Amino acid sequence: MNNPADDRLTRSNAVLLLVDHQVGLVAGSRYPEPQDLRKNVVGLARACKILGVPIVATTTMSDGMFGPIFPELADILKDLEIIDRITVNPFDEPRITSALKKTGRSKVIVAGINTAVCTCFPAISSVNAGYGAYAAIDASGAFDATEQHTAMIRMTQAGVIVADYNAIVVEMLANNADPLAPQVYAAVGLSHFVSLRDLYSSMTKKT
Repeated sequence: MNNPADDRLTRSNAVLLLVDHQVGLVAGSRYPEPQDLRKNVVGLARACKILGVPIVATTTMSDGMFGPIFPELADILKDLEIIDRITVNPFDEPRITSALKKTGRSKVIVAGINTAVCTCFPAISSVNAGYGAYAAIDASGAFDATEQHTAMIRMTQAGVIVADYNAIVVEMLANNADPLAPQVYAAVGLSHFVSLRDLYSSMTKKT
């Protein structure tokens, strides 16, 4: 595997790992609030699909108290196998590490229902496994500010890049002239950027 520090995050070197975005786990999130967390992770997943970024999704105890993944996320992932596991860290489940490896990607974007565990543990494990790791912090949930803050410190100390999901998506888009840009910006709720782009284009068009 190439040194992940040698290249930027792109749609061709990234894979998205979604961890436990389940209906029974979202209610306790306050950073962000549950409705924002749902919106953010759906926007991230939708944008990744548009850009052709592979997605590996996992749940835990989905037939028990934690329940299935968000319905709106399930709709986006309907063509994928959702890997249900019993391990706390997804990297301790061979099916998940195998799925990541099969993508051939060198960078793992991680978003988890709980920042201190579901995001932090696999993000650090990604670094230890030789991947470049990105934590989509606002597509991950935290019970309080202390949890989010300490998890961010721990991840950055381990070499994980912490960013909001919009920044991650736009970095992979890379070019606003890309034909996919309108779809991508709409997916992440930034469709006003497309309108501004079209306005600028019409104002600068040669007559």
